[in-house]
Amino acid sequence: MKKVLVVDDEKSIVKGIKFSLEQDDMQVDVAYDGEEALSLAKENNYDIILLDIMLPGFTGLEVCQMVREFSDVPIIMLTAKGDDMDKILGLEYGADDYITKPFNILEVKARIKAILRRNTKNVPEKKDTATIETKGLKIDCDSRRVYIEGKEVNLTAKEFDLVYLLVSNPNKVYSREQLLKTIWGASYPGDARTVDVHVRRLREKIEATPATPQYIHTKWGVGYYFHE
Repeated sequence: MKKVLVVDDEKSIVKGIKFSLEQDDMQVDVAYDGEEALSLAKENNYDIILLDIMLPGFTGLEVCQMVREFSDVPIIMLTAKGDDMDKILGLEYGADDYITKPFNILEVKARIKAILRRNTKNVPEKKDTATIETKGLKIDCDSRRVYIEGKEVNLTAKEFDLVYLLVSNPNKVYSREQLLKTIWGASYPGDARTVDVHVRRLREKIEATPATPQYIHTKWGVGYYFHE
């Protein structure tokens, strides 16, 4: 049974999402403010968190950022319709996806299930190995952990998928559109900015000097690749 945390200060929204997800045999915890959400995230191992941006106490962005300090659980942000800045900030702070309000509960369920499927199956493997090691970078595919010079780096689910895909296919250039389709899925409504934000965050975590990366390189006008 998948375990989900739903966070929103509008109780009617929380009630509707909780009821709908429970119909699909998911275990659902709820929180109505940032402090409660952070506390539950620390005390439980959730498969996914649905997190509203506008919350009393800690904002959703603050909660997302703090959760990322100790967990790579997938996080879907709920943002105001048409507020692109909230979407970009959510990705910058470590969110994996976003849904704009007002939303259809069927869209929410579809997005949750898509992320859960991707995290279970991961991106297609090129090598039949549980560990990939190159240039001081180590990827433990089974535990979905990444190490730089022996030190673990805390990546989000999407950041892991990105580095795994690129490192598994050295010197192959992926366009932003290819990465968006492969990592986020063909039906994902986001655009190339989503990929750029995640690559920038990934570089900040794994590169000694993000401005002159040794792992994730840019092919100008094309996309990104791992230089072996």
